[in-house]
Amino acid sequence: MPTPAPASSRSSRAPSAPVPSSSAAAAALLDGTGAEGARLLRELAGAGLLAPVRGERYRLHDAVRGFAALRLVEEEDAAEIAAAQERLIRNYAELADAVIRMVDGKMSTRANRFDGHGFGSLEAALSWLDEESSFITAALRHTEGVDQQTVLDLLGALCDYCLLRGDLYRLGEINELAEAVGQGQLSRSVQWRTGIAARQLGELDKARTTLTSVVSLYQEARQDPGAALALCSLGITLHHQGRLAEAAARLREALALQEPEALAADRGWTLHALAAVERDRGNLAEASALLDRSLALHREHESPHGQAWAHFQRGQVLLLRGDVPGAEASLREALEGYGRIHDGRGEAWALTQLARARLAAGDAEPAVEELRGALARHREQEDARGEAWTLFHLAHALEERGDRDDAVRELGRARTMFSRMRDVYGLASARHHSGRVTRDQLAARTGGLRNSGFARQLLVDARADFHRIGVPHGEAWTSLELAVIDAGNARVPQALALCDEARALFEGYGDRRGADWARFLRCTLLPHAVAGSPEPGTATAREELAALAGDRHPARDPRLDDCVEAYGVVLGRGVHPSTPWQAWDLGMVPNRHAREVLGVPQG
Repeated sequence: MPTPAPASSRSSRAPSAPVPSSSAAAAALLDGTGAEGARLLRELAGAGLLAPVRGERYRLHDAVRGFAALRLVEEEDAAEIAAAQERLIRNYAELADAVIRMVDGKMSTRANRFDGHGFGSLEAALSWLDEESSFITAALRHTEGVDQQTVLDLLGALCDYCLLRGDLYRLGEINELAEAVGQGQLSRSVQWRTGIAARQLGELDKARTTLTSVVSLYQEARQDPGAALALCSLGITLHHQGRLAEAAARLREALALQEPEALAADRGWTLHALAAVERDRGNLAEASALLDRSLALHREHESPHGQAWAHFQRGQVLLLRGDVPGAEASLREALEGYGRIHDGRGEAWALTQLARARLAAGDAEPAVEELRGALARHREQEDARGEAWTLFHLAHALEERGDRDDAVRELGRARTMFSRMRDVYGLASARHHSGRVTRDQLAARTGGLRNSGFARQLLVDARADFHRIGVPHGEAWTSLELAVIDAGNARVPQALALCDEARALFEGYGDRRGADWARFLRCTLLPHAVAGSPEPGTATAREELAALAGDRHPARDPRLDDCVEAYGVVLGRGVHPSTPWQAWDLGMVPNRHAREVLGVPQG
């Protein structure tokens, strides 16, 4: 055992910690025990040399700090000073690492140390890091001569804490520290986190550029675990930009690198990120399978944070399946998980989706209030993307409540935000619904679809965007909305062509619910296909309508059955040559609820 230094000498080491002293920090500096550190701090406070801050934390008076710093240089060996500082950094690294491990699980970034370091609970561990984070940042300014791996471990844990808390200012400070040090692995680690931070702020181009660079740096250094994590982050960023095919490719690259069992915990995060991409592409069966694997890995590797995100993604898949109770259960699990680890950003997203579930259940009024509450939470977190999607869902709730003017206004705001952050999927979705609601708004005022030029242009732009990024369900539903406008403006051949294109798209990814609506709208158009001669088209419409009525399946929209029955009566009475297209006036067109559920195979 090393012989303890004299108390006077040891007390002079306190200035080497540029932060208020705690018993743990003092023990690390003194190479002693926590009890010994606490006793010495009490003695110094009793002598008036330290001022209490809170709990077991004290601060040196400035005059005492200056005097002690001079004594330290005069009396202490430089090697002893460096050794004391290294013990402090190592102690902080082990403790901070343990806290983040309790949040994110046994990931490759956690230095393979998986004990709890005496924390009684996750709550106690997070509270400790909340109190210590500013002091740790200050300590990191004095790492000369400290083992670089120890510094890297501490920087990584502190960066992850900053991302969890949304403390992006401190993350910027840490980035400056890493750049000053200039050590390759250190810089890569911090640069990766700054790319994630840029994504959280909605600076998606900046995030993509940063993360692309980080991937290359890790690949050049032949560090597969780091390259895989950076690829995962890049894939998520591409997803947020609506570049779904590219996102899936990058995430699958990451999964290939994470095949070794040692990287199984990392793989859990990549799996739920890929599930979110496949969900937006309409591949719900694959998304569900990926989430099953992700949740199993997060549980096995003790990641409450990973489990929360996987439940969050599962809730959205269940909403697209029409399973509102199941979705709410998953989203509440996510909300509780985020709450346990104090992830305010995650909580805001879960609140948005829970309000969306309320709307899907038909409760528009509470959905409006809950979405406004979620909107405030996203703004507190400075999460531009969360704010934009919440505005998007708020517009739906306002429309459902009958406030079309407010709905159009909120969709316009969402469009602007998506455009600014270059989220093509979000922009296409906002354009689609802006076009649809604007069309309905004008039709309510004028009594018809004749003045739908602006609405039609929004839908044309949305359709082109969906086609460009490979989202067939978006392209198909937008085609049907365009068909409604063309039909209402007596452009029947164009409307029929759009219905056929939509049906081909729906059938291409196995959506029988959407295909039903394309088939039905075609039936309503056929009697008007030849001007002044409805009989041939009417006969064909009767045949196709009968086939549609008999082709029942579990994914069918219940409202469609009512429309099929009612339009059968219309055809039975016959269509007069001078009668215009009637489906709009009779309310026999798909509404927003029709496209909220994807009628794809369950898997």
